[in-house]
Amino acid sequence: MHKIPLVQTVYGSVKKLIGVLQQQPEGTQRVVLIGFPSPEMKTVGFVTRQFRDEKTGQELAAVYVPTTPIPTSGYLEIVPLEHLVATDWTLDEAMTFIVSGGAVAPASVRYTP
Repeated sequence: MHKIPLVQTVYGSVKKLIGVLQQQPEGTQRVVLIGFPSPEMKTVGFVTRQFRDEKTGQELAAVYVPTTPIPTSGYLEIVPLEHLVATDWTLDEAMTFIVSGGAVAPASVRYTP
């Protein structure tokens, strides 16, 4: 499988991304859903860190939103913690979901907070 060009590229990139995502920010679930590209829609994201708004003190999260089928490209969103929907998905389940375009997914998902 490693000799197939696209598979090798995707596998290597996903492996690097998972390596970066190994440490979980304190107090936050790593795999979350956020309202993106609109509040009525949800997308899978990975919390990469937490911080505060310097003016209001509001708790925020940096959420990396990978794209399908190559999750090493994506978006970085700053999202208030209260807008995150926690999941019980593992990193592997989330990555499989993303790479497969949703064809391979856990049996259930929490869609609302």
